[in-house]
Amino acid sequence: MKKILLLFTLLILVSSCKTSSSTTSSNNKLAEKIIDDAKSKIGSPYRFGGTTNAGYDCSGLVFTSFKKYDLSLPRTSKEMAKEGKIINKSNAQKGDLIFFKTGGSSQINHVGLIVDVNRDDIKFVHSSTKKGVIISSITEDYYQKSFVQINRILE
Repeated sequence: MKKILLLFTLLILVSSCKTSSSTTSSNNKLAEKIIDDAKSKIGSPYRFGGTTNAGYDCSGLVFTSFKKYDLSLPRTSKEMAKEGKIINKSNAQKGDLIFFKTGGSSQINHVGLIVDVNRDDIKFVHSSTKKGVIISSITEDYYQKSFVQINRILE
């Protein structure tokens, strides 16, 4: 009886690990699709309130890239920062959202989508007011100083 109970317990543990692993794998694939969509917009100009290839603002870029895969996010970076789970910078993953307080703002006013993580460097795609949709790095002085938090939306 003890052997059957032990075998049953092991079977449950193994199957739950497999489910977790396949969910993680599924989220990684979804993150890659969302990233690919956002990166396809590189070169598009900045446009306040923009959500089309004619121009994007930072939250418009993130909003439309998630929406393409039926994932609903608020429309502003300030409200997006309340979604998902805040995580430590050292645990950042592709597909996480990265938030900033730029231009001396006292509240979150900028968001990007993390596209690559290597040791202490985090690269993110975002819409810059001067350069439009580009990839930047957290190691750039401007973003290092204005960094606030990272949120995991895809669990």
